[in-house]
Amino acid sequence: MKAYIFPGQGAQFPGMGKDLYEQSEQARELFEKANEILGFSITDVMFNGTEEDLKQTNVTQPAIFLHSVVLAKVLGDDFKPEMVAGHSLGEFSALVSADALSFEDGLRLVAARANAMQKACEIQPGAMAAILALDDFTVEDICEQVSDVVVPANYNCPGQLVISGTVAGVDAACEKMTAAGAKRAMKLNVGGAFHSPLMEAARVELEQAIVATNFNEPVCPVYQNIDAKPYTDIEQIKKNLIAQLTGPVRWTQTVMHMLEDGATSFTEVGPGKVLQGLVKKVNRDVATASALIS
Repeated sequence: MKAYIFPGQGAQFPGMGKDLYEQSEQARELFEKANEILGFSITDVMFNGTEEDLKQTNVTQPAIFLHSVVLAKVLGDDFKPEMVAGHSLGEFSALVSADALSFEDGLRLVAARANAMQKACEIQPGAMAAILALDDFTVEDICEQVSDVVVPANYNCPGQLVISGTVAGVDAACEKMTAAGAKRAMKLNVGGAFHSPLMEAARVELEQAIVATNFNEPVCPVYQNIDAKPYTDIEQIKKNLIAQLTGPVRWTQTVMHMLEDGATSFTEVGPGKVLQGLVKKVNRDVATASALIS
């Protein structure tokens, strides 16, 4: 069974999507439609912008979403998902690619999400850090010991868990993680505490947008971040999508569940190969690939 996976923030790179735009008329139409919906030329930033330009949250999230969804659309009959999942932002790409959301509505929600998260970062500054070579239980236990807000945010693969919270909370946790034997406790260059309680203001704002948006039953199960389980029920998908902003990304568990449910290969749809690397760290023997247009 073929699983399709969609990357999240951090997969962007200068020039992303330009090859799609130049090779496919369908891609050009979708990119131009995105420029209209967003009210600015995101294609100009994607194709010609610097790495710094692409780091702006209001650009990064729609850019990665666009690259992933446009690629899936251009694949046409070659894209026949039997199960899909996305890492954080990538969950929106997965939902559009599984026909649970229209391209237009998906892009509007991603733009709303990016703006809401940016505002939440300004209201409540935070931090994130990658903890390497420490088991999940120890990381969770240390987070609970810290008095400031700090929580597990991204279960990326065995031995790689990202924590998120206040600057003081993350700093205190990093010290304890190192003392507990972590190979590294590395602060990340991000603007806020994603997937933590500090995103509550963004969650409330995004909830209104999601509730007001029309969803359809997906063509295949969508494995969602909040609990790593597959869903096709529209109302449950919406609830999980809303909870995702303040809840953890359970990527390790998602890959394991997809394997248990019969996944024999994982194809990454979008920029970069980050997710393929994470999948291999969960199960080195499973086949992985990047989606390519012929």
